[in-house]
Amino acid sequence: MRSLDVILTPAEYAALAGRDLSATTCVVFDVLRATSTMLQALSVGATAIYPVNDIPEALARRARSPGTLLAGERHGLRIRAAQTGGTDFDFGNSPREFTPERVAGREIAMTTTNGTLALHACAHARHVLVASFANLAATADWLRQNVSGHVLLVCAGTGAQAAYEDTLGAGALADRIWPLAENGEIGDAAQIARQLFRTSRHNLTSAVQHAANGRRLLSIPELAEDVPLCLAPDRFNFIARMGSDGAVRRG
Repeated sequence: MRSLDVILTPAEYAALAGRDLSATTCVVFDVLRATSTMLQALSVGATAIYPVNDIPEALARRARSPGTLLAGERHGLRIRAAQTGGTDFDFGNSPREFTPERVAGREIAMTTTNGTLALHACAHARHVLVASFANLAATADWLRQNVSGHVLLVCAGTGAQAAYEDTLGAGALADRIWPLAENGEIGDAAQIARQLFRTSRHNLTSAVQHAANGRRLLSIPELAEDVPLCLAPDRFNFIARMGSDGAVRRG
């Protein structure tokens, strides 16, 4: 591995547009909750997830393909008809909503506040992986076997700010691939993320209770259970990868 670095805030997305990522693998984390939810949907049989930037783009995808399910959130809550001009989204952004009965064999268009924007910012990279705590081992194994160039871990963040839980996720993955990176160039942000994870790794749920997203979700009774679920490690043994068509599928 030639280098390992981490993007901590959405403010850094813009710089990616002018950056040569042809030899870079980007791994995107939106732990609470977009990437965790994408992995859940794929684990129960969704065939593809199309991350889209906004509500009109999601509606346009359904118009082109009427069987497409709509998923997404604004301010953490499911997108409703009042926000779309008449269409309730089928799902919010809670992984617990995505069951085999509802999504198996279906495509999903998904828009969230930060996670889907982070994926689009990386679209011109050589590889774009979707990760959370749920597939850390599978993602680390894939990187060990397939990557000799640059690895950039992208934290989706919250609004315009860094997100504690995404930094923890990036740090957890950095920790697992650290031996591969030690002979290359390691950025300061990767050092920071790894150290934060190592400090908090024995009680991630407690650590995330102090994060803005963690506090917000835990304060909403119907969403509180999402927090420990999104932090549970290695529930899935597959990678998720965004293809040239913009769809995220099991790798």
